[in-house]
Amino acid sequence: MRTLIRSIFLALVILAAASLSAASAYPQQQQTTPPPPPPNHAQPTRTPGGDVGSGAGDIGKGAGGAAGNVAKGTGEGAGELVTLHPVKGATDVGKGVGVGAKDAGVGAAKGTGKIAKGTGRGVGHIFHHSHKDNPPAAESGPLTN
Repeated sequence: MRTLIRSIFLALVILAAASLSAASAYPQQQQTTPPPPPPNHAQPTRTPGGDVGSGAGDIGKGAGGAAGNVAKGTGEGAGELVTLHPVKGATDVGKGVGVGAKDAGVGAAKGTGKIAKGTGRGVGHIFHHSHKDNPPAAESGPLTN
């Protein structure tokens, strides 16, 4: 019986030693992914042409909104006139025209501002940024004959 226990114990020790040597010979490779790059929170700047285009779009939105409000006020006013409420009808038409004028003014102001900004930046590139790649030549000092 003792021989059987000794042989089982010896087999377990040999098996444990073999597994440890195999583990050290072939280390496990951990699959770790590299950390993601930090997010870039800087907003891309709009080009001068983009400013001009956005300004034109704002003017168009203002004009479209104005036309919609004038039509809405006119339609409501016409409905009030049909139902024999002329004062309310006139008020609705005036309100529609007033809100439409506000929309047109806001759209024109925002659009004109963006167009002016884009135009100024475009002209600024011509005069201020064209020599960025060519540094000024070093002066050699006063000329002496």
